Amino acid sequence: MKNVLIDRLSYSLNEMQREGLFKNEIEIRSPQAARVDVGHQNKVLNLCANNYLGLADNDRLISAAKNALDTYGFGMASVRFICGTQDKHKELEEKLAEFLGKDDAILFASCFDANCGLFEALLGPQDAVVSDNLNHASIIDGIRLSKAQRYRYHNNDPVDLEIKLKQARTAGSENIIIATDGVFSMDGTYANLPEISRLAKIYDALVMVDDCHATGFVGTKGKGTSEYFGVNVDILTGTLGKALGGAIGGYIAGPQRVIDMLRQRARPYLFSNSLPPVAIAAGLEAINIINESDYLRKKLHKNSIYWRKGLKALGFDLIEGEHPIIPVMLGDALLSQKMAERLFALGVYVAGFFFPVVPKGQSRIRTQMNAAFTTEDLDQALHAFEKVGRELGVIT
Repeated sequence: MKNVLIDRLSYSLNEMQREGLFKNEIEIRSPQAARVDVGHQNKVLNLCANNYLGLADNDRLISAAKNALDTYGFGMASVRFICGTQDKHKELEEKLAEFLGKDDAILFASCFDANCGLFEALLGPQDAVVSDNLNHASIIDGIRLSKAQRYRYHNNDPVDLEIKLKQARTAGSENIIIATDGVFSMDGTYANLPEISRLAKIYDALVMVDDCHATGFVGTKGKGTSEYFGVNVDILTGTLGKALGGAIGGYIAGPQRVIDMLRQRARPYLFSNSLPPVAIAAGLEAINIINESDYLRKKLHKNSIYWRKGLKALGFDLIEGEHPIIPVMLGDALLSQKMAERLFALGVYVAGFFFPVVPKGQSRIRTQMNAAFTTEDLDQALHAFEKVGRELGVIT
């Protein structure tokens, strides 16, 4: 019997493959690290992980996780408000709040869940969200789940932001939240938080920042984009799944009443199992490491400068900036996949990014720096980029 849905899906998948938009996954057979085992004769350099501080295979985090496994068991088999809260969950929330300078924090299974639970729990149809048009998909989905009025402003454009704030106020919105990524993950660019904060004060709006690509390594003490710019924002969301160990788990930090309401109404919090003890223990240890020394942050910054300078010298088209996300712009989806395949064959693991992850015509290879890379690692990767770039006509 013919099934129309299955036929349609088959056609769509074939079209994705034909247009170079089909995503393939590569199996890793080792811990996440600067070099990973993918079944090659030698381990490949991993330039596409969010493992900014190189903590994913850190001995201290692994030891803390093992101890938690022995002490607290494997998982909670429950949501938080029934019988899924351990003392370590509260300890991590308190530590995150202290680290970020907020009243309190609340843990979620992921930052995607945190962003999806935030707006619906706080806002009603009488309220509004003004959102940057390059925000992460989780913010977009979270706003859609709420009944609040929605306004989108052009990426990092304070003029357009003010226009949308005026529209929201003119429409009679009682409460307004300005929502933005702290770092736009596809471009490695920072949100203009000083201007956003200035306009928020004028229009009596709260500011919400997703700092997934900043917490732990951006700012003098690694406290994120608000520390980097020297401003205070109202609500911060973030993750344990990138610089803070690379496992799983998200959070929201902010005013006490905001966190209290999220514990009562945030659906991803109320209806998802609590984080496993191993992830909690490793997250606590990651914050300890970040608080103790700025060595890893400095090493990451040094590697980012070296890598960016090397790529520019070879003639690659880069998005300007200083963040460890350093995209190599190519424009064509098939070219991004072909270049990633050729680099992989030379021992450099990168990923091509293309529509719908980025706009059509803006395909790229997004490289990401890691504090664990040595200069020799980066030189090896630059040599591979030069070779493949010339082969494919990306550089001359």
